[in-house]
Amino acid sequence: MARRFWKGVLGKRLQCWLAIVFSVALCAQVAPAQGSQTENLNSEFQSAAAAYDAGHYAQAAAQLEQLLPRVPDSFEVNELLGQAYASLSQDAKAIEHLEAAVRLKPDSAPARENLAASLAHSGKTQLAEEQFRKALALEPQDFDANHNLGEFYAQSGKLVDALPLLERAQGINPSSYDNGYDLALTEFLTGRLAEATQLVQTLIQEKNTGELHDLLGQIDEKGGKSVAAVNEFETAAHLEPSEENLFDWGGELLLHRTYEPAIEVFEAATRRYPDSPRLMIGLGLALDWRGKYDEAVKALLTATDLAPSDPRCYLYLSKAYDSSPDQAQDVIARFRRYAELEPSNALAQYYYAMSLWKGKRVGDASLNLEMVESLLKKSIAADDSLPEAHVQLGDLYADQHQYDKSIPEYVRALELNPNLPDAHYRLGTDYVHVGQKEQAQKEFDVYQKLRAQHLAEVDKEKTEVQQFVYSSKSGPAAPQ
Repeated sequence: MARRFWKGVLGKRLQCWLAIVFSVALCAQVAPAQGSQTENLNSEFQSAAAAYDAGHYAQAAAQLEQLLPRVPDSFEVNELLGQAYASLSQDAKAIEHLEAAVRLKPDSAPARENLAASLAHSGKTQLAEEQFRKALALEPQDFDANHNLGEFYAQSGKLVDALPLLERAQGINPSSYDNGYDLALTEFLTGRLAEATQLVQTLIQEKNTGELHDLLGQIDEKGGKSVAAVNEFETAAHLEPSEENLFDWGGELLLHRTYEPAIEVFEAATRRYPDSPRLMIGLGLALDWRGKYDEAVKALLTATDLAPSDPRCYLYLSKAYDSSPDQAQDVIARFRRYAELEPSNALAQYYYAMSLWKGKRVGDASLNLEMVESLLKKSIAADDSLPEAHVQLGDLYADQHQYDKSIPEYVRALELNPNLPDAHYRLGTDYVHVGQKEQAQKEFDVYQKLRAQHLAEVDKEKTEVQQFVYSSKSGPAAPQ
């Protein structure tokens, strides 16, 4: 999965020459006898334009607001004022003045592009598309008109529509790095791997950047070239050791189960970016699968502190904790916090219950089974479709020989997911205790069959690693 990130900046084609045009237009608007007035107005505009070019957008806007009442029909003043407000993220004011500029000069493609950019930024995508398309109709062979509409489509997820526009822009200006990156990314996401590879390699010859190697790594990964992908991600991380590039490198090593190198990468990455939850989760996952369970739990505990509401942290912490119960109090404290933060989250309540119960099921006077039962019931009340909660509640009742309560829980769990070997076994055992031997044998037969299938299943370790890496490449989406 690639990051959904396109390089170019929409709009903003006019400010470089607005000051010159203004002075010419002003001479036509103001009578010759008013030469001093013309000079003053021009000087004020030049000052505002200089402030804008220097990045002092608030100052530019203030100067232009003072100037506008004296030249209300000036295309240049409205256009630059609109751009100043756009740079300040004041979309409503930007749109007001950019619309005025378009009314004053409807045949200006750049003005329409700038208006479209502000409309897009404010979420008015349909109006933005209309202006971008009008700009392209005015200048069909212009690089910016093609690039801006293509990028707009790409950012809107309309990759098929974006592709020909970005290709045309690249043909007009092959030296454009930003458009080239956008085009390569779009080709990759539309499955044109050969074209994307060729373009990225061409761009690397002109500008050797980490993000290009990272993109090439993603292309190689998609094409099944795992060794080449690792090499590209490593090159990207060395050229530009960003959090994204380091994660992609470590993630690729995780995918191919080279855990020791993955641990080294994630350890270095977490030292550089100690506040990154996904890097810390990656480290914890690599340590866990390498068998370093205590260290894995420590890393995942840190991840929960960095992102207390991120469900990925708790999913992997619960798995690592199964193999390393020594840090029970710290783990329980984190699951308690998660349950308190999200009282209606079924998994949060389930994890808390299991953390309390783990390792204390036999002969521990400090274990509060009533609290465990209450949390499991709360989990089921929040989401009755969670089979694990029903299985564990069934186990709790079965351990107390309350078979009239445990059997319905196992039955419900198997209604939700019939492929749970242990649930079939525990249900069969409970049927034995209540004298239903025929029903028990049926459950044992299913158990034996599922156990054989389970041993032949696709490696769950690989699936879990893939789930984490791919979900994390494009953001903090939780695994399902």
